[in-house]
Formats: sequence, structure tokens, C-alpha cells
Amino acid sequence: MNRRQSLVALGIALILGLVAVYLANTFLATSEKRVEQAQVGLTKVAVAAVPLEYGIDITPDKVKFVDYPAASLPTGSFNQFAQLVPAGKRRVVLRPMQVNEPILASKLAGEGLGPSIAYLLPDGMRAAAVRLNDVSGVAGFVQPSDAVDVLITRQLGERQATDVLLQNIRVIAIDQNAQGANGQPIVGKTATLEVTPVDSQKLALAQQVGSLSLVLRKAGVEQDFANVRTVGFDDLRYSYYGAVRPTIAAATPARPRAAIARAPRPAATAPVRRSNNVEVVRGTTGSNYEVGGYGS
Repeated sequence: MNRRQSLVALGIALILGLVAVYLANTFLATSEKRVEQAQVGLTKVAVAAVPLEYGIDITPDKVKFVDYPAASLPTGSFNQFAQLVPAGKRRVVLRPMQVNEPILASKLAGEGLGPSIAYLLPDGMRAAAVRLNDVSGVAGFVQPSDAVDVLITRQLGERQATDVLLQNIRVIAIDQNAQGANGQPIVGKTATLEVTPVDSQKLALAQQVGSLSLVLRKAGVEQDFANVRTVGFDDLRYSYYGAVRPTIAAATPARPRAAIARAPRPAATAPVRRSNNVEVVRGTTGSNYEVGGYGS
């Protein structure tokens, strides 16, 4: 009896074990199939493993590869390190990249070349450098990829004047080192601008005849102002009667004055002539004489 029960228990345990193995295999097969389906259409893309600054060499410790949808690959991406940095050659960063940002060819220098701004220029454009100081450089707030207007201040005869030289110019770079020896940001002393060949000639001449200043524009597309004009000393005053500020009469319409009734003036009268007569008697003859004059 005990032996029969043992055999029955063993058979049941064997059947349960087979069922458990079957369910486990089914679950694993389903999971693998799901993983394979999830990986369909994905490919490896090189991204930044650490922040990459201008002029840094690309090395294996600075790159990692992540899955990326094959249908949405960024133009100029890399899927192998050997493709990114060929053997025996170097690759240098031209544009800063943050962690997990795809590493693109447009942000790197050519194979085996050092950092060069020439790779950032569109066809037909030139890179021109202008001198800056704390004021003309907008106190260090002008950054690469910003848009600026270029002003020139020069002597015109016996007076100084400021004109708008160029409008909506893209900044390619501010110096080559944005940090000082102590690691703190420093104000760039040179700005590299993306200009046409003719505009590069204007900048070269303008730096010889006057001083240049950059005016930071609002980000995005903004229309250029057509009504720019020369600003001179006559504009450096606060006045209610200039073309810039409205006059008081224009700002506040004049209120008509109420008529005031006044009493009529009395008509002017001629002065009254007063006289005093004195009679002088000489013997039996008397004579009248007038004394005094006008007035009282």
C-alpha cells in the first residue's frame, strides 16, 4: 500500500515537473520573440558618453553606442568606432555636444585634421574675425550660433557718428577658449562671423576707420530694419521736441481755455485843469492874476 502511494506521488510529481518545464520553455521562447521583435528596425549609433567641448579629440572612452530607430537615423551619424575614428587618424570636436547627443560628421573636423572653422562654413560664405571688448561684445553674452548686428562708430568730418554696418550675421565662434586658467568663463576678445565675401571686405575696412560693436538679436527669424539711419551727437539728448520722443502737445491734447469775463475799463479822461485867481488892487484899479498849474 505504501509502495503504491509512493509510486502515485512520484508520478504526479513527474507530471507536474514536465508541465513546469513546458511552461518555462514557452515563457522564455515568448520573451525572446518579443525581444527580437523589439530590436527589429534598430541600429547602433555613436553618442557622447561625456560632454564634448571644442577641440577635444574623440577617444573610445568618450563614445558609447545606443540603439536608434533605423528609420530616424540622423544624417552623418556613425554606427562603429572604426568608422568614426579611422585607425591611425584623429577626429576633433568642432561643436560642443552634451551627454547622449548623437555624434555627427557636421560637428567634427575632417579625418586626421585639427579643429578648423572652415568645416562650419556654408558654400560661398567666409569667416571674418572682429576685435571685441567687454562693451562691444555685449559683456560676454554673445555665443556661437547667435545672430548679431554690427555697428560702426567713426569720425565724420568734425563729428562722430554710428551706423548699422551689417544685419543678421551669424556668430561662428568666440575666441577658441571659453574658459580661463581658473576654469571660470572669460569674455572673448575676438568674434568670428559668417559673412559674404563683400561683407568681409566691409569688416576689414571698418576696423581700420572706426570701432565695431555687436548688437545681439532675438533668437529666430527676425526681419531686418530698412529705416536705419546715422546717429550723431544731435541724437544724444533728452528732448520733448525730437523725432523720437512725442511732443507734449501730441501726448496730451491741449484743453481749450474758458473765456474769462472782465469788467470794461473806464474811458480815459483828460486831466482837469485847475486854476487859482488872485486879485491885486493898486489904488482904485483891481487886476486878477492866475497862480498854480495842472493837478492838485
